[in-house]
Formats: sequence, structure tokens, C-alpha cells
Amino acid sequence: MNFKKDVCVIGGGVMGLAAAYYLLKAGKTVVVLEKAEVGSGASSSCDDMILLQSKKPGIALTLAMESLEMYKELPDELGADIGFLSLGGMIIIEDEKQLKIMEDFVKQQVSYGLDVEIVGRDTLYKKQPHVARYMIASTYSATDSQVNPLLLMRAFLRNGINMGMDVLRYTPVQEINQTGDHWMVKGENGVNVECDSIVIAAGAWSAHIGELMGIDIPIRPIKGQVAVTEQIAPIGETNCWTAAYIASKHDPSIMPDRSEYDKEIGLGFAFSRTSEGNYLIGSTRENAGFDKTTNFKAIARMLEQTRQYFPIMNKVNIIRTMAGFRPGTKDGSPIIGEVDGFPGLFIAAGHEGDGVALSPITGKSVAEMVCGAGEHKRFDQLNLRRFSNN
Repeated sequence: MNFKKDVCVIGGGVMGLAAAYYLLKAGKTVVVLEKAEVGSGASSSCDDMILLQSKKPGIALTLAMESLEMYKELPDELGADIGFLSLGGMIIIEDEKQLKIMEDFVKQQVSYGLDVEIVGRDTLYKKQPHVARYMIASTYSATDSQVNPLLLMRAFLRNGINMGMDVLRYTPVQEINQTGDHWMVKGENGVNVECDSIVIAAGAWSAHIGELMGIDIPIRPIKGQVAVTEQIAPIGETNCWTAAYIASKHDPSIMPDRSEYDKEIGLGFAFSRTSEGNYLIGSTRENAGFDKTTNFKAIARMLEQTRQYFPIMNKVNIIRTMAGFRPGTKDGSPIIGEVDGFPGLFIAAGHEGDGVALSPITGKSVAEMVCGAGEHKRFDQLNLRRFSNN
């Protein structure tokens, strides 16, 4: 089966489908190669957050705010319900040390234009009447939003197919060669793609694609386990995290005293309500390779923590658990842009837990880079070359 396309996108998760959609909008012909089923990687085993409060002040926060603005228009643009909600978010604070550091963090975020503030106990308990009474304060931002990743991918997929996109499922890439100014991509089942450009959007598996060309793409899987509750009435106005969750990503100094096991599994706390009424409880950050199994001990510890923060959860049933692989880099930032020395080869991967939040802005920006449109100097700091300069 031979294809001749402008662009071959490797990876059929939310990032690959977003890039394909914006490439098609720009008039490019596109084929997507997915090693399994569409969305079978991190995109189908993650939470649903467009969480701005967790982003470092700088390009990460700026991109997230831009992506949120795009999300507000996407339901109409895609002609689909993607489960977009803006419930707002709170990061609950347990002690004075956390409060001081979060005050500084919030001040920096405000300087970048994020609508976020520190609120006292009265506001915290008004918005979260069931939170544990020892909490001393919280952040609050009305901008934190969410989207259903499955509905989002389905909408990108349907629109892409309507615009002529080919999607080849269960087609792992076996070989990639550069021939003149063209690329030849060989997949299983006798698939051969001749194209001008390639976008690597294979998530945690992107390093494997790089190896086919002798390119070191330093992305590794970071396992995250999540529990899903039965459908229940809202127990608070907003979604919630703890300062320790932010610490697990950016500042370990504000982590509370934890057991060796909590440190081993990278225990954090995320608590979000889906549009269907289930709550997603997370999560862990584990260096477990590509082991996607859930672990009873880790799940039990996550739920014990949840009941500590929200005692009312003692009365709520868990209906299932899941695990997925965040594609993580050494510095916690994604890899976005063209690969030096390989004209026409682009990477859009390594977003760790921000893939859903950043998929629209990443997809649109990478599509512009492929087309040679626009000015993207700000993405230099996210280019793969930053690791060779270290």
C-alpha cells in the first residue's frame, strides 16, 4: 500500500490528530500512522484538564493561555461537543511554608496575565465545603477548564477524514529514510509513505521513532495511575489540587513529609469532575518503563490521601482505575520544532501531563512551521537542540 502525501504524522493521539487537523486546514495532504488504535496511548488514559495554574511562568503558561482561547472556539469550529467546561480550579494549601511559596508562584503567574489569586479559609470553604478543615488557604482561578480527550480526538478525527486525511491504524513504523528532499516512511503491512515532511507526535514512544534515524529524542514514559468514581453530585464548585501536586512538578521543597513509598510512586493529588459526573482522582508519577498495569497499593494510597483531604469521599465508590504514560523530558518541557540537520522533520511531543491542554496551540504552531508560515522564534527554547547544548 503506497501513499504520496505532503506530510506523514507519526502518532494518532491527541497531539498527532491536532497537528494533522491544522495541516489539513492549511491545505496539506496528510496521512497518520498509528501503531495501535487511535488514542490508545496517553490520550485515552489521562485526566481532562486544561490546567493553567500548574504552568511555570514563561512560555509554558503563555502557550496554555493561548490554547485555552482556542478551546473556547473549537466546539463550533469542529461542529462537536468536546466536553469543554470552565469550572475553575483551586490549589489547596496545608501550611505556612506552602503558602509563602505559592504566594510567590501566583505573583509570577499574575505578571504573565493569568487570572489567579490567593484566597483565605472563608472563600475556600464556601467553594469547597467538604474539604478537610485543617487547610489554611487556597489559590483560585476561574480560568482553569477541561475537555473530554476522547470526544476531542473523535472530533479531530472526523473533521480530518472529511478533509481527506488517511489514518492507518495498527501500523507501527519500521523504517524512515531521507531521499533527496523527500522522506520515505515504511510501516508494517506493506505500507510505504513518500512525503515532504514528517511530524513525530508519538508521545512516550517518540524516542523509538528517533532511533530509526539515529536521533536521540530524550523522552521517557512517566506512569500515572488514576481512579474513577461513580457518578455523583458535585461536592464543590471547582476542581482541586494540592500545593504538593505543584511541588511534584516544579518545587519539591514544599512537599509535605512523606513516606518512602509516597516518594517512590511520586504521589500527588488531582481531583476533577467530568462533564458526566464522575470524579477523576490522581495521581502518581512513576519511572516504571512501559508497564501500564495498575497497582493496588498505589491506588489504595491515592484513595487514602483523597479521603484525608475530602472525608466525604469515604461514601463514594470507585468504578475503575487506569494507567497511562506521560511523555516526559529531562527538563519537564515539550519538544516542539524542526530537527536540525533533517529538513522537513518536526517533533511535537514530550508534553508530559500537558498534552491535552496544549494540543491545539502545538498542533497549529507545528502546522505553521511545516508550511513555513508565521514567526516562531519563541519555540527555539523548546527545540530538540537544547539538549545537545547541555
